[in-house]
Amino acid sequence: MKEEQRSLLLSSSSCFSPPEGVRLSYGTAGFRADAALLQSTVYRVGILAALRSLKMESSVIGIMITASHNKVTDNGVKIADPSGGMLSRDWEPFADALANALTPQHLLQLITEFVEKERIPLDGVRPATILLGRDTRPSGESLLEAAKQGVSSILGVVAIDMGIVTTPQLHWMVRARNKGMKAYELDYFEQLSSSFRCLIDLIPSKGRMSEGDLKVVVDGANGVGGEKLELLKKMLDNLFVEVRNSGRDGVLNEGVGADFVQKEKVVPHGFGSQDIGLRCASLDGDADRLVYFCVPSSKGCSDIELVDGDKILSLFAIFIKEQLSTLSKERGENTGSNYQARLGVVQTAYANGASTDFLKKLELEVIFTPTGVKHLHEKAAEFDIGIYFEANGHGTILFSESFLCWLEARHKELSSVSKGSEQETAALRLLAVSTLINQAVGDALSGLLLVEAILQHMGWSIRRWSELYQDLPSRQVKVKVVDRTAVVTANAETIVVRPPGIQEAINIETAKYPQGRSFIRPSGTEDVIRVYAEASTQEAADSLANSVAKLVDQFLGSGSF
Repeated sequence: MKEEQRSLLLSSSSCFSPPEGVRLSYGTAGFRADAALLQSTVYRVGILAALRSLKMESSVIGIMITASHNKVTDNGVKIADPSGGMLSRDWEPFADALANALTPQHLLQLITEFVEKERIPLDGVRPATILLGRDTRPSGESLLEAAKQGVSSILGVVAIDMGIVTTPQLHWMVRARNKGMKAYELDYFEQLSSSFRCLIDLIPSKGRMSEGDLKVVVDGANGVGGEKLELLKKMLDNLFVEVRNSGRDGVLNEGVGADFVQKEKVVPHGFGSQDIGLRCASLDGDADRLVYFCVPSSKGCSDIELVDGDKILSLFAIFIKEQLSTLSKERGENTGSNYQARLGVVQTAYANGASTDFLKKLELEVIFTPTGVKHLHEKAAEFDIGIYFEANGHGTILFSESFLCWLEARHKELSSVSKGSEQETAALRLLAVSTLINQAVGDALSGLLLVEAILQHMGWSIRRWSELYQDLPSRQVKVKVVDRTAVVTANAETIVVRPPGIQEAINIETAKYPQGRSFIRPSGTEDVIRVYAEASTQEAADSLANSVAKLVDQFLGSGSF
């Protein structure tokens, strides 16, 4: 490392001392904490992003400053890799080490050793670009400045401030830049709105909804998603969007947003009896989660019928399977048209068992992974079309490059010989889905538009969609333990292999309940074991969860449960 580079790192890092007694860890959400503790960490993530870009042959890297659905006084920071996806897991230990280095000298030593090990060129000659984005939190502005300082402390690396954006927008911009595409906010809006229009234009006239059914009322969580949806809706025809909780008056994530609605199963602030029968949706604080709900007339005006990520996944799977089925009809002799697309659905053990049964009855390939978006995304990428969602509303659809190349060629071929045919229309719909959905990461705005387009295509109300299947009642509880690492799981966290004997005991309890299912897994952040249970009634689910929690406490708890 050149002396100029060493001096620059030492002088800039001396302005960002880490908080005493605080140790942070990089997880799926990046680093997240009270905003007052994050200046030093965000500065160091700036360095990390710069080194990552140089390692990846000057590919564009992103830094997003957000704490998603957390309270407004929290904040966080995470990196978007060149694909638009999350930071490679291989780099997470280095991220932890950087964030927790106590002195500028220790920080410099870590960087020097890592650069040598990874053979990262630090000559200051190779240019590199980092895109920076933040959500609407008041703390975001100063943290973004800290990130800029970190980026500019590596010679030759430039930071570009993309302003206030949703997390999925920033990931989309990184992916687009690395594909050589235009990647500003207007480009994002234009891609979404034109893809949405294409899907709407392809709806058979007999299936179109009445004007009154085209309205959706959206809870913006008083965050960046509400602001952006207000802009996007001006570019949309055939959809009437009313945005509430757009951030003008209320507090970010306080009694609003997808996380609140999904967990509490009550209406967010600003919704109530006036919305009975309407199709409603909630975004989360940084607009990477989406859930739907309706206010039923038969319950109290604060209760809702939730349509969660499992049902969004089911809707997408039905539509895509239908298009693939149409596309495969009456194939010609040309061997190029005989591509057998592999469609897969990816869930975690937390997916409601009723949703899994429903998907399997559709003869879809359903795969389970451990909890965490990274696991889901990686597995979905193994299919020609991979769909993943968590119940919390985070998910997306991935299309393989080889399938898209084939699909484009097939559409061109069909356009020349049978334009307007069912097959040509199905190919065009799938191409439109591939550009409407954000393939980098879960995106509430693109997901909302795809849901709306499919509901219009099907002619379905939210009630019809909700009735695809009936969720099994479930319950989740936490049990405090001395050491969470004592529990080791397998088979996508559905089976416990250590400590010995506990899985057999769980099986005995589960067998006592109709449609019973239960599993345990260690928390990733605290010394607790998480218990999930579902059964045919809420009373049975509660009882099973309680029985399994007692088993956990017996085997390795502190006797407090």
